[in-house]
Amino acid sequence: MNSYREVGLRVGQVAEKAGVNIQTLRYYERRGLLAQPCRSVGGHRIYPADTVALLGVIKTAQRLGFTLDEVADLLDAGGRRHPSPDLHQRAADKIIEIDAKILGLRLIRDALVRLVDANCETVTDCTCTDDTKPFADLSRMDGQ
Repeated sequence: MNSYREVGLRVGQVAEKAGVNIQTLRYYERRGLLAQPCRSVGGHRIYPADTVALLGVIKTAQRLGFTLDEVADLLDAGGRRHPSPDLHQRAADKIIEIDAKILGLRLIRDALVRLVDANCETVTDCTCTDDTKPFADLSRMDGQ
């Protein structure tokens, strides 16, 4: 019968199967997103096979807009194997956060369009009238 150390995956295998680089695995270990792997007799990291699936969960959560700190919270709350019981609320909160970012990006885009349309030469010496200056909306974003 094979021991756990013989059936696990080495760091390169995990990285390849998960589509990440080795430095990412080590970083996730330092951050506590991945448990410290066992070591082979030769000192190589040996990961359980389900590490690849866990990395998929982490990368998916990041693509959904969660930071690594938030992913760590989700994993801790879910026992690192199941979704967090408050995942629904966290996702709803993330939607609100993303909507605010989208609004901010739209304001920036609109200001840049006005800048291009107005043929402004510089930001400090714009030839537009005060009420149509391209950057007027952006000054309101400081409080957000």
